Amino acid sequence: MPRLRQVPRGEVTDERVLRYYDLLFGPDRDPVAEPGTATGTPGDWWTVFALSPETFRHATDGFALYRNARLDPVLRELGQCRAGWARGSRFVFSQHCKSLRGLGVPEEKIAAIPAWSAAGCWTPLERAVLAHTDALVLDGGRVPDAVVEALREGLDDEQILLLTYVTCLYEMHATISRALRLEYDDRDEPVTEVPAPGA
Repeated sequence: MPRLRQVPRGEVTDERVLRYYDLLFGPDRDPVAEPGTATGTPGDWWTVFALSPETFRHATDGFALYRNARLDPVLRELGQCRAGWARGSRFVFSQHCKSLRGLGVPEEKIAAIPAWSAAGCWTPLERAVLAHTDALVLDGGRVPDAVVEALREGLDDEQILLLTYVTCLYEMHATISRALRLEYDDRDEPVTEVPAPGA
């Protein structure tokens, strides 16, 4: 269960929130009382973000970047998927595995994302995107010059900016999902002390 209150349909007054509720859950369904989306998620990302229509609007405005045809959607999704895995968000990782599959990415590549650096299935540009993502998410933005140069072999500056922004945006979504226990990130901390025998 999410850590924050979910907003039932009957309490929603913001038009954008209602539009998304209709789109994702159907026009007559309260997603709090009857959770579940077409992709199988509980849908509580939407019902928690509805607490603040301004935050909801800001978050959903980011989806407009998907319409930017300047960046290959496979590269965009690869960065988002790896960001979810690297940040430890089952939700972001899972959803973007599905997106990659929908774009025709082979199962071999999707399965290789967790240990991408040991897999030989990537193009040089895909390897650069994955290395860039790791530098953003795992190294706090310390991207080596060699990674940027590798990106420049296939992307221009505008595309690198867009890739960087979208990847960081989804690292943020992954962090929020974990912190608030939303969607597939509603799970207990896996790293805990194991009691000594006889303790």
